[in-house]
Amino acid sequence: MEIISKSYLSLLEVVRELGGYSYGRSDLVRRAMGKKKMDVMEEERQYFIHGKTDENGNIEIAGCVRNGVDEQTANKIFDDMIDFAKYAFNKSHAAAYGVIAYETAYLKAHYPVEFMAALITSVMGNTDKVVEYIRECNALNIKVLKPDINKSFAKFSVEDNNIRFGLAAVKNVGVNIINNIVIEREQNGEFTDFINLIKRLDSKDINKRVIESLIKCGGFDEMGYNRASLMMGYEKVLESVSLERKKNIKGQISLFDGLDGLGQNEEIDRFENSTTSIASIQEFEEREKLALEKEVLGMYVSGHPLSEYEKELETRTSLNTKKLNEVKENLDKYLAMDQENVIIGGMISNKRIQTTKRNEIMAFLEVEDLYGSIEVIVFPRTLQQYNTIVNEENIVYIKGRLSIQEEENAKIIAQEIKDISDKTPFLENKKKIYNRQLNENRENLFIKIDDINDKEKLERIENILKLYPGNEQVFLCTTVPKKKYRWNGNVTISKVLVDNLKQILNENCIKIVTQ
Repeated sequence: MEIISKSYLSLLEVVRELGGYSYGRSDLVRRAMGKKKMDVMEEERQYFIHGKTDENGNIEIAGCVRNGVDEQTANKIFDDMIDFAKYAFNKSHAAAYGVIAYETAYLKAHYPVEFMAALITSVMGNTDKVVEYIRECNALNIKVLKPDINKSFAKFSVEDNNIRFGLAAVKNVGVNIINNIVIEREQNGEFTDFINLIKRLDSKDINKRVIESLIKCGGFDEMGYNRASLMMGYEKVLESVSLERKKNIKGQISLFDGLDGLGQNEEIDRFENSTTSIASIQEFEEREKLALEKEVLGMYVSGHPLSEYEKELETRTSLNTKKLNEVKENLDKYLAMDQENVIIGGMISNKRIQTTKRNEIMAFLEVEDLYGSIEVIVFPRTLQQYNTIVNEENIVYIKGRLSIQEEENAKIIAQEIKDISDKTPFLENKKKIYNRQLNENRENLFIKIDDINDKEKLERIENILKLYPGNEQVFLCTTVPKKKYRWNGNVTISKVLVDNLKQILNENCIKIVTQ
């Protein structure tokens, strides 16, 4: 190892100089490392240490032992190479990314609005990323303006030190249609109202799906109509403009007057006195309006259903996603919050039901507050108690226990759930009741493996266990050495978890024991 560090040999040079590999063979090792093919790497370990001979006994690879490196040291060197390969990066790539990192950091520092507009545009097809970057804009005090048919372009654009939402991020609105809208707007001026827009655009650009999506996202809000009025009256406008266009070509029908044109003319005559006005009706409730907005944008832009509860949420909760993300920057402090009791408030944006091994129903909730969202796990007993209020779109307070593991998003194990209108305090002794319920007939998961040093298998097992957080303990039983280990984490034991473990373990290596 001292010789290697002094001469700064690359990984390829290590296997050539110490293991006696050829240039071609050493490149195979490099590719196996790059693709994280651990089975290939373990095969190469034997060749690296002991070498390889062909069927006639000729030496193909000398190996470290033949080259004077003892087996223990050779194993240590190979372990170091595998560990290095987990985070190693091509030098030319690293240099290129380094340059990009400096350039983008400069742009974000000196041109934050332009930088964020370009960044959001680059991920328009990924709603989660768009939401993430818009939250970053809020943190930078950059306002993201809702879509506007007279101001928006296909991409997110800069407008008076704000960012204007790009129309290409609106569902059902294609880029070709947007380009035609922009060209018409630039050549003949802004659209004066909704009817003017319909009359000026080609009929192929104004089908019902496009118009509905633009109404729902607020694209016509600045034209003097509310969204409810447009949703109620836009079809009549489309029909009237279509008939008006047919009327304009009425006089051009000559040779074919005696054929299909007669029926068409009668149809036009029936609508000669029709109007294209839009009747004014009461606007949608704010919550319904925002729901329609989220339907076509994947997020709220003009407001948030929780805005009216902002002060109340601040005083009645102990944690929100903004505070959690701020703490996350300090890893030690973040991990120390594991098992803390907290109270959060927000809207249930998603609910997923799962059946446990005992055929009981539990729920996984995505609870969204003003700053982001967090997963909440509701175990059967708790779900049974609060099932009537655990529904999508409901705004609730949740008292629970944080579950935090390194390299994972934080989760909350729900203990008590209240509707936003419920002003009664949470029970002080709820945690004791909850823990007593969990300890009744608790199940433990026992997993048997041959060797505690089998890092690859351990990592695969752990990756599966992390997918099913809960309150049931996991024990690892090994043959070498013959010992029982407690896994640093808890799971929810279910058929899905066991089935996933069976993909890498024999069935007799998995056992569930009830206390």
